[in-house]
Amino acid sequence: MSRTTTAGPQRRRLVLWRHGRTAWNVQDRAQGQADVPLDPVGRRQARQAAAALAAFAPAFIWSSDLERARHTARELAVLTGLEVRLDRRLREYDVGIRQGTTFAEFRKSHPEVYEKFFTEDNYRVPGAELPSEVDERMTAVLRDAAAALGPGSTGVLVGHGAALRSGVLAFFDAPPRLRNMLAGMANCAWTVLEEHPDRGWQIVDYNAQTLPGASSALADETPPHHGSPAGARTR
Repeated sequence: MSRTTTAGPQRRRLVLWRHGRTAWNVQDRAQGQADVPLDPVGRRQARQAAAALAAFAPAFIWSSDLERARHTARELAVLTGLEVRLDRRLREYDVGIRQGTTFAEFRKSHPEVYEKFFTEDNYRVPGAELPSEVDERMTAVLRDAAAALGPGSTGVLVGHGAALRSGVLAFFDAPPRLRNMLAGMANCAWTVLEEHPDRGWQIVDYNAQTLPGASSALADETPPHHGSPAGARTR
């Protein structure tokens, strides 16, 4: 789904915004928590997407402290006059020994770890976070952001594709095995969560973007976890 919605006068919203493109996105390298900057396309994406997101008149902007997210958030801050609050909980997955590698390189250098990565539930790659640990921190920051919203206000959280995708499911207490139901978020795309007066928080927009053809790879992919069926594997 990719549409713009108009919230009711008292409905609160969270906008989850993925950072712009980096050189490692183009190369399909796992970025994790490496501080990779935006490339020229990513900087342009951030400026263009910020112009669209400014229409939400956000009450606050929280961002991962990694450069690619900070730079993306800064473009919206310039347009809104808001200061960006940095929060490490919005960082991408710490991918451990996968960092900086493509899947082909990872498979070649660590074949046994690669196999477990795609077949074992909630597997910890050496040096990496557990998927469940990412779920916990993302749930915490999303709930804190929701609690910080006043009636009818919007908060923007700038982060990373894999962590945001997992965070959406965790926020709704959805089983992680449903992760493949959500496509990866494109660079500088955003997801809108809105609080319905009777039904609670809902996903009203997912992977919205105003930059067709400008993004490269989708979010850093991670395998299903917590009992995902073996046939539903990510790349």
